[in-house]
Amino acid sequence: MQAYQYRFDKVMTVKQQEKDQNEMAYKDATKSFEDIATKLYKLLKKKEDLIDFQEKKLAKGSTIDEIHHYSNFLSSVEKSIDETQQKVIQARSKMEWHKEKLIEKSLECRKYEKMKEKDYQSYRKEQDRLEMIELDELSSIAYYNKEIR
Repeated sequence: MQAYQYRFDKVMTVKQQEKDQNEMAYKDATKSFEDIATKLYKLLKKKEDLIDFQEKKLAKGSTIDEIHHYSNFLSSVEKSIDETQQKVIQARSKMEWHKEKLIEKSLECRKYEKMKEKDYQSYRKEQDRLEMIELDELSSIAYYNKEIR
């Protein structure tokens, strides 16, 4: 009896490696998205804190230079927020693209696994059939030898 060898094992190995690479790329893209989103959150929090601080300073009384300084600083923070929002959009898009590729590769791998399962079942049926033929032949030979004696 020969050992089972699936004819697409090498293809399956390549597909699994592609899937693993896509999984790593997706994890990296997710990490990148989370980092940029965290940066955006911190900038938004900074802006909120700055506005609160500015309002308190105005309530107590501020010089024109202080108001101008905080206004410039707030503009700078808002510019950073706008840039970071664009980066978040890009990172989310990249993450979603990698997710789609990962799903696609996972489905491909699953298809090959199903094909292998079906092929193995066919192989087992054929092996069982051949074994039955062999047993029939052996029993026929044993019967024939018993009859001759």
